[in-house]
Amino acid sequence: MAGKRAAAGLVLTAVAITAAGCLGSGTKTVTVTHTQTVTSTKTVTTTGSVTSAQPCMGTDLAATFSLVPGSQGAGQIAYTLAVKNTSQSPCSVRGIPQGTLLGASGSELPTNIKSAGGGARRLVLPPGASATAQARFSPDVAGDGDSQSGACQPQAHTFQLNAEGGGVREAAIKPPTSVCQQGTLNFVAFGYAG
Repeated sequence: MAGKRAAAGLVLTAVAITAAGCLGSGTKTVTVTHTQTVTSTKTVTTTGSVTSAQPCMGTDLAATFSLVPGSQGAGQIAYTLAVKNTSQSPCSVRGIPQGTLLGASGSELPTNIKSAGGGARRLVLPPGASATAQARFSPDVAGDGDSQSGACQPQAHTFQLNAEGGGVREAAIKPPTSVCQQGTLNFVAFGYAG
């Protein structure tokens, strides 16, 4: 527990061993004293409190947007956006992620973010804590406004997250993928990473 000291001590005193017979004539007394003290200290330093946590800024976060293994089916696939608070203070995320898909050169691609549920509850992330939001989309079923031959859209290499507290954080898309139907991402709201 942060800021607490735990100590354990063990003292063995006055252990007398009397040896007679084999040690020759007479009696010998041996006294053994053993003292051991163990001290453990763990301190976590943060600024701000959980209740006063402000919305996370782009500079507060590290982010990735990765394929969910085995999620492919019925023309859909799922990727998980994971954000981690890398600052020294608690901050919060809320609802579905907002952002823009970027191509290999950093150019903006069509992006249409929709809610797939989960509400808009506020999640406070202490330093080092993470939250995730899963998105389902079609990587290969073209819709209106998409190319009807070849890839429906250029491959997206980055999801540029618009942080609620201001600024952006780029999340590499692993592996890069096309997002059909004009970049439609059906996001479930942020939840705590398990």
